[in-house]
Parts: sequence; C-alpha cells; structure tokens
Amino acid sequence: MQISNLHFITDRPDHAEQACRGGVRWVQLRVKNALAEEWRRLALETQLICRRYQATLIINDNAALAREIGADGVHLGKQDLNPLDARILLGPATIIGGTANTFADIEQLHRAGVDYIGLGPFRFTTTKQNLNPILGLAGYVAIVEQYRAAGLHLPIIGIGGITLADVATLQVLGLHGVAVSGAIAQASDITRAAAGFTDQLLELSR
Repeated sequence: MQISNLHFITDRPDHAEQACRGGVRWVQLRVKNALAEEWRRLALETQLICRRYQATLIINDNAALAREIGADGVHLGKQDLNPLDARILLGPATIIGGTANTFADIEQLHRAGVDYIGLGPFRFTTTKQNLNPILGLAGYVAIVEQYRAAGLHLPIIGIGGITLADVATLQVLGLHGVAVSGAIAQASDITRAAAGFTDQLLELSR
C-alpha cells in the first residue's frame, strides 16, 4: 500500500480538483458541522474528482460513510472511532490513518494496525478545533527519535500549519510526508500552490 508524501485536506470538491491539477494524488475530505446528506454529497463529488485523477480519497472521521461510498480509506482523530473497530468495519484493504500528538499515541496506533500516522500539530492552525499541544520542530525531533529507537516503521505525516518552506526540514528529519490545507487552499492559485509542494517533494525524494 503506497502512502502519498503529500496529503491535501479540504472540505471543498472544487479545491480538490484544482489541487489535483497541480499534482496532488491524495485528498482527505474533512467536513465539519454538516448534515449527513450534505457530507455524503460532498464525498461523492470529491470521489468522482479523485477517480478522474487517479487520486486516493480518504474520509476524515466517518468510517461508515467511507464504507458506504467505497472510499479508499478513513482518517481517525484521537476522539473518533477506535482503529481496531474501523478495521472490522472496513476490512483489510482499506487505508486507515490515525492522529498522534505524542509518542504514546504512536505506539497505541501501531498496536491498532493503522497504515499511517498524522503527527501534529506542527504549529498553530485555524483549520482544526480543539487543537492538541503544538509540537514545533523540537517536539518532532524528540518523537521521531523515540520512534526510531523503538524500531517502528509506519509512515509519519506532519500536519498542522505546514508551509512550503517547512517541507525540506521535515523531510530531512525523517518524516514520510506532509499534510497541507491552508497553504494550498488559501493561495490565490490553488493549482500552482499544489504544484509547488509536489515539485518540492519530488526533488527531495531524488
């Protein structure tokens, strides 16, 4: 199972399409405070876009909706469905990601059999309510050191206020990739902003 090194987080299908034009191939649909039917409509629209660009669609929080529409996977926050229960619901082939803020969280998610970990927040972000303690670069360094010492090998995705200028540092640190929302969605040209991230990550992977 290939986990992308760039995850674009959005609640708008049109933004997903513009980002995919810029090379994004992993979209996490994060919808908050919407009725179930609206959430489903947004998910189906985003799924059509992802299929057009051969991109992976991950549904945030809602494992039942992911199963209903046949999404590629689900991303679970710390207060959401237990990944073990999600695995029973979704089966072995579905991608399951989990959010971590500490090394203890990572250990727990590893035991639960997730496929990747979203570690953060790196810095303050306005796109998420009830923000966990901000890790910053020092927090990432400490957790990655513990992670390596424990011999764990799950892909870690940095998340939380990440900008293009952060990518090289986080890659050198040893993260698998980054999850981005505002740095792409709030750009005047979403496609160009997405291409900036994809080009940078491609260059760093060489």
